[in-house]
Amino acid sequence: MSKHSQFALLTQRRFAPFFWTQFFGAFNDNFFKIALLTILTYDALNWANMDVDLLNNLIPGLFILPFVLFSATSGQFADKFEKGGMARKIKLLEIIIMLIAAFGWMSHNLWVLIAAVAGMGIHSTLFGPVKYAYLPQHLQTDELVGGNGLIEMGTFVGILLGEILGAMLVTHKPWGVELVAAGAVIVAVIGYLTSRRIPYSPAPEPELKINWNAATETVRNISFSKQNRPVFLSLLGNSWFWFYGAILLAQFPSYAKNYLHGDHSVFVLLLTFFSFGIGAGSLLCEKLSGHKVEIGLVPFGSIGLSVFGFDLYLSSVAYINTSGVDFLQFLEQTGSLRILFDIVMIGVFGGFYIVPLFALIQTRCDPKHLSRTIAGMNILNALFMVVASLSAMLMLKNGFTIPQIFMATAILNAIVAIYIFSLVPEFLMRFVAWLLIQTVHRVKTVNTDRIPLEGGAVLVCNHVSYMDAIVIGASSPRPIRFVMDHRIFKIPFLSWIFRTAKAIPIAPAKEDPWLMEKSYIDIAQTLHEGELVCIFPEGKLTHTGDMNEFKGGIMKILERSPVPVYPMALRGLWGSFFTRDKGNPFERAFRRGPFSKLELVVGEEMAASEVTPLVLQAKVKQLRGDWR
Repeated sequence: MSKHSQFALLTQRRFAPFFWTQFFGAFNDNFFKIALLTILTYDALNWANMDVDLLNNLIPGLFILPFVLFSATSGQFADKFEKGGMARKIKLLEIIIMLIAAFGWMSHNLWVLIAAVAGMGIHSTLFGPVKYAYLPQHLQTDELVGGNGLIEMGTFVGILLGEILGAMLVTHKPWGVELVAAGAVIVAVIGYLTSRRIPYSPAPEPELKINWNAATETVRNISFSKQNRPVFLSLLGNSWFWFYGAILLAQFPSYAKNYLHGDHSVFVLLLTFFSFGIGAGSLLCEKLSGHKVEIGLVPFGSIGLSVFGFDLYLSSVAYINTSGVDFLQFLEQTGSLRILFDIVMIGVFGGFYIVPLFALIQTRCDPKHLSRTIAGMNILNALFMVVASLSAMLMLKNGFTIPQIFMATAILNAIVAIYIFSLVPEFLMRFVAWLLIQTVHRVKTVNTDRIPLEGGAVLVCNHVSYMDAIVIGASSPRPIRFVMDHRIFKIPFLSWIFRTAKAIPIAPAKEDPWLMEKSYIDIAQTLHEGELVCIFPEGKLTHTGDMNEFKGGIMKILERSPVPVYPMALRGLWGSFFTRDKGNPFERAFRRGPFSKLELVVGEEMAASEVTPLVLQAKVKQLRGDWR
């Protein structure tokens, strides 16, 4: 498993040219779009006779409309054609669109500029499926979180720089419009030049026949995605994030001008803090997830989006300044730092939310259908953002203030999160597990890359505490079905976690022969379906810290399902509050102190024919060493 810093990818050709290509694309999208929104907000009389607030919501809506119309086709292109060549053709299209926009800038023709906004929407629609389907072809599984984090960081830094320069240059006198027109064309050319270094990326399904009917292909893509419930719910969760972000960002120009009483530099300051937060949250995901796809961060991110979104409403209401200010004067106002803190934290938790969702989609989706799945996600994103624009305009028409829009969005986010996590409780279960091992123990994993990424297998581990399944599940790169004593399975609160994780309760034959036989049938079915099963062959928790004798249940499992077996050992967990210590558990846990060191070690694969209870016990004992 690669444990190198994610930044090392920026020095490698398999990642760096693609990173910079998407960076300059994100930069140019927003450089152009924000320049247009800024000139309409601060110089509306010379450019438009329409309501500025409506234009601020209409233009982002027009940008994402092509996602609805053309995503289905672009997803098929990305599955059928080599991705490096596609990226270069898309970048050539960007140059043409920016030349059209330059004409609009120079002639002060608003409708030509709006047409160019839609054209850049088409550019982004074509590039989207290439962007996220490219990464799994060139990155290892344990690099995906770091790679996605860099892509999201690069995207939002590109957005940030594009927005800052767009907002600053377009208001520069007397050459602002000319600088924006020329700059957008130059950046498009640079993006094309970087795309020429993207390595060959073979098409996963070159024989695919293109369905040019966008409507039927859209339905087929979404129907295919619905067959994989965690992936489909991840698509919906991703789309909700763009709904939230679209509403938030669309209000920033008017919010900065009419509520904070700032000039365009205050607007730029808000964008800077938001984009910095997204970038920071995206990069932190790799460390917080331990180099694996940790979907437990998704509920954590969702909680932060609601908490800080609601506090943004409260801090906005508390802001009392009514005189015009620039960004330095704004920083001196009472309550300004709280507003900026809320905005940056919304960005940070947004990064925690979105990066694991992308990685989950990439790892659990059929590789031959990944681009079309991403295209389906882009369609959903577009629909959600169109609805976001319409919702914001409707709320404004009905008398909502912009701070009240922030509040309504934060409350809606909480409702949507509860709904999604109730449908796929794996997210919430992984969050609880991640939270426990981040707050109670310092967990180190050793050779967890040996756990197979696909196919059925049995994991075997010593049984130290009530936390064992939680620690193992939180450290695994993929879901595990645990076999556990039916009495532990019924422990309050932990029972909810075990049920959510689809644990398999088992009882001794003398206690419940029917449950025991059902357990073995469930285990065989689970392994037949290619899932992981983890058992604790001791059959009970240790009372002394030493390992108990391994029972023969493993042999009954392997007789029905001769799959590979992976011995594992938990080190350092004995004596914590969650162990069954005959002494005083509070005293021992206190002596250990908070954040005590814990390790999970995974041994080498064993063939079913090599396994006996004695051999397994010796392997696990060797892995555990002198630890308890």
